[in-house]
Amino acid sequence: GEGLIDEDGIVCIPSVRGERPAAERLLALLRAAYDGPHPRPLSQGARGEERWCDDILSRLLAEAGSQSLEDWLRNPFFEQHCKLFYHRPFIWHIWDGRKRDGFHVLVNYHKLAEGSGRGRRLLESLTYSYLGDWIARQEDGVKRGEGGAEGRLAAALELQKRLVAILEGEPPFDLFVRWKPLAPSPPALGALTPDPSPRGRGEFWSQPIGWEPDINDGVRLNIRPFMAQDIPGGKKGAGILRAKPNIKWSKDRGKEPMREQEPFPWFWNDGKFTGERVNDVHLTNAEKKTARERAEDK
Repeated sequence: GEGLIDEDGIVCIPSVRGERPAAERLLALLRAAYDGPHPRPLSQGARGEERWCDDILSRLLAEAGSQSLEDWLRNPFFEQHCKLFYHRPFIWHIWDGRKRDGFHVLVNYHKLAEGSGRGRRLLESLTYSYLGDWIARQEDGVKRGEGGAEGRLAAALELQKRLVAILEGEPPFDLFVRWKPLAPSPPALGALTPDPSPRGRGEFWSQPIGWEPDINDGVRLNIRPFMAQDIPGGKKGAGILRAKPNIKWSKDRGKEPMREQEPFPWFWNDGKFTGERVNDVHLTNAEKKTARERAEDK
């Protein structure tokens, strides 16, 4: 039903900004799926339809190896989601490193990587509105002497620091797309550089500055800033994600066709074109801005 749709693509596992906790929303979705206009058929060849009951929830949780929906969402869900979708997750579980009582949020990657500034606005909303609300509540808890509030506040501030760094995009939190030039390219250079984006050259056709994602660049490249620096208490190599997807930015096979050095310096070494398909490259915002200014002057 319409009441089950989350409009902005941000679902917090604890209750934040007056929204229901994720486990309650998931339970409502499961009930609707079982009791809606198209109920699930009974399993194992039995006749009839399976309607929602507590036994079904217990069975589903046992199959998932969890004690409650909240436990499943907080802990094994993201790792299972990554495996199911071949380590290209479309729901990203971002957290502050506290398993039981910390800030955990599920974010729709397709909305987070939307163009025309929408993805950036979504990340700003997560950073300042959702996480900001959680931080304000923990600050109140500290004033009241609430147990655990100091630890939750410290963890949330560490997470916010990293989200702000992703928005700003300085290394190691930068996006890098090897087939895009440092600055928007003139037509002659663009002819050598096929654009995978259906929108054509324009807003996406140069190295992004800050959180300026292009969904056509894929999960592998867009997830890198979120895995750049581990959160205290988090999984090694996972950054601010609940689990580590099996994603690497090592060199790809093959060689790149000739590219000019100024817009594509990563394909050159000691004045010679190598064409190596490198991905583990970090560029400062100053480098990218300077390149854009030079391109505008031409």
